[in-house]
Amino acid sequence: MILIAARAPDDCLARNAWICGDYLTTRSAVLWDAVVQHLELTVVSVALGLAVALPLAVAARRWRWAAGPVLSVTTILYTIPSLAMFSLLLPLYGLSASLVIAGLVLYSLTVLVRNILAGLRDVPEDIRQAARGMGYGPVRLLLAVELPLALPAAMAGLRIAAVSAVSLATVGAIVGHGGLGNLIYQGMNTQFKAQVLTASALCVLIAVCADLLLLGVQRLLTPWTRAARGAGA
Repeated sequence: MILIAARAPDDCLARNAWICGDYLTTRSAVLWDAVVQHLELTVVSVALGLAVALPLAVAARRWRWAAGPVLSVTTILYTIPSLAMFSLLLPLYGLSASLVIAGLVLYSLTVLVRNILAGLRDVPEDIRQAARGMGYGPVRLLLAVELPLALPAAMAGLRIAAVSAVSLATVGAIVGHGGLGNLIYQGMNTQFKAQVLTASALCVLIAVCADLLLLGVQRLLTPWTRAARGAGA
């Protein structure tokens, strides 16, 4: 009788391969939880950053003396290393997700304030004068004329801020609230290649999807830009 030895299954987890389908199937719940936390950190921080940046940019546009201090402070905040930023915020928020969100909000202000302010400054003065001549007050002028015309620049800043937040959120792993960063950090410590590669790839995927989503929103909110490009062509 001829005995045929059974072929051992290809266990990519045992081989610690970089690409491993078994990792996706056996760790799907862990990956899903990490993705959800990463999205929560990103969305909340960018939304809060926009809520803070908008009045700062409007103030800097309205009062020229405020532009220098606002831009300087937001730029200085951006240059603070993430470890130092978390250390400074630790007494206020403790080791919580709020600590990571607060840090991401502060980092987003530089891009958001600069882009919104640039958009407001690019609104032609003759359009402002025409709106005032039609009886538009300061608030109505801002909401109905200036902000809509500043949308392309503001949305460009929002896209950059969102992609940056996806990346910077991984640093939250040092306090246990980094979304996919937690898996990357754990995988690097244990040399778990599939976990590091999968979590990193998901971060890239989230960043690309966020950028494309915001680009689509920008085109929906600014149809006149497409008409202008079509006329120019």
